[in-house]
Amino acid sequence: MVKQKTLAKSFKIQGKGLHTGVNVTMNFLPAPENYGFKFKRVDLEGSPIINADVDLVIDTSRGTLLEYNGARIGTIEHALAALTGMDLDNVLIEVDNEEAPIMDGSSRYFVEAIEKAGIVEQEADREYFEIGEKIEIFDEASGSQIIALPDNDYRINVLISFKSRVLNNQFATLESISEFKDEIANCRTFVFLHELEYLLKNNLIKGGELNNAIVIIDKEVGQDELDRLADLFHHDRVEVKPQGILNNLELHFDNECARHKLLDVIGDLALCGKRIKGRVIAYKPGHRPNTLFAQALKEAYKKSLKEVPEYDPDVQPVFDTNQIKELLPHRYPFLLVDKIISKTDTEIVGIKNVTQNEPFFQGHFPDEPVMPGVLLIEAMAQTGGILVLSSLEGKYSTYFIRIDNVKFRKKVVPGDTLIFKLTLTAPIRRGMAIMKGVTYVGSRVVAEGEFMAQLVKQRVNSPESV
Repeated sequence: MVKQKTLAKSFKIQGKGLHTGVNVTMNFLPAPENYGFKFKRVDLEGSPIINADVDLVIDTSRGTLLEYNGARIGTIEHALAALTGMDLDNVLIEVDNEEAPIMDGSSRYFVEAIEKAGIVEQEADREYFEIGEKIEIFDEASGSQIIALPDNDYRINVLISFKSRVLNNQFATLESISEFKDEIANCRTFVFLHELEYLLKNNLIKGGELNNAIVIIDKEVGQDELDRLADLFHHDRVEVKPQGILNNLELHFDNECARHKLLDVIGDLALCGKRIKGRVIAYKPGHRPNTLFAQALKEAYKKSLKEVPEYDPDVQPVFDTNQIKELLPHRYPFLLVDKIISKTDTEIVGIKNVTQNEPFFQGHFPDEPVMPGVLLIEAMAQTGGILVLSSLEGKYSTYFIRIDNVKFRKKVVPGDTLIFKLTLTAPIRRGMAIMKGVTYVGSRVVAEGEFMAQLVKQRVNSPESV
């Protein structure tokens, strides 16, 4: 199991807000387990706290802006991308103004400060939102499409597309979130030259400088116009490079613009509130579609929690232990289902109370009792067997002939109450039953898998053959 992590010590980042131009200090502090990422406006009365929560997003026009009870914090995506990319879970961020500093337009300075401060492991296990099936949104306003698919790591593919001869189609990929520091963190934001003066006239990018963004020249422009814009930004005179960008900086990667959009995706999706395991594929991402997708992820996670069966010990079971023994041939020490609390034609829920007296704890392990994973599989299989056997007339046996996609999420220890939910994923045909099994402790998934069983009618011996 992966443990939660926080900072070993605090650190500060100081700079100007991109759009407001205000000087701002962000103080990043260690936080307790299960805290998440939160912003604290220390400049406001009462020092209100703003959760890094997609439900609080109020604007995405030029960055991601959160608001809670009148307190705001904007342009947070680069900081959140750094926290996620550096494998942190719990951090409190004190801020003394309404916008995070833009720095050089990337996550580089945040990442360097995190490395210097250090990271410590905490006691609590990290909870992931593991993508189990495709999640998709399409934003008609932007033409953006974002999809999440099952995967065993957090991976991201991004394709950007502009009507520009300089920046047309660009692709970027991150094969593991662990590669964020080297592959993504120092990739800067970008802007088209024709947007700069418009942004200034509309009271934006007051803190913008020509060295905190890649400025893309996608049309013919005279040196006089470039000089005028440089003067607007109080910058040295610049020229256009052959590849169509200003000569004030060198690209870190040929596809730096696409990589920065990938950085923004990571930062915005952090607002769903859970660490992600899955592959995210984003076409023409932006802050609006990113946050729409973060909302879709949050809703999907909440829906997955609602699927946890309710267990009320006061309710009479559907099958008690003696009735289960009439259906299954298993006996001590291999009968691993205590009772069945609900059953339909396609779904069954069973219970097992795990105690220190289980015989397998003598050797697995004497000093750290952990229920073997193979027995969790067996317990799910037995519960599934009860589902199919209870619907048949006559005596049958179930033989599991295939087990796929088994995953163990959390160790099971004495004192845990296991809840098994087995669901038929297809009608029983030709004596074959296919089902999915999930094991919970409380609301947390501890194990899951897919099962295929063969149903075989038992032969009844005649008196003469006995």
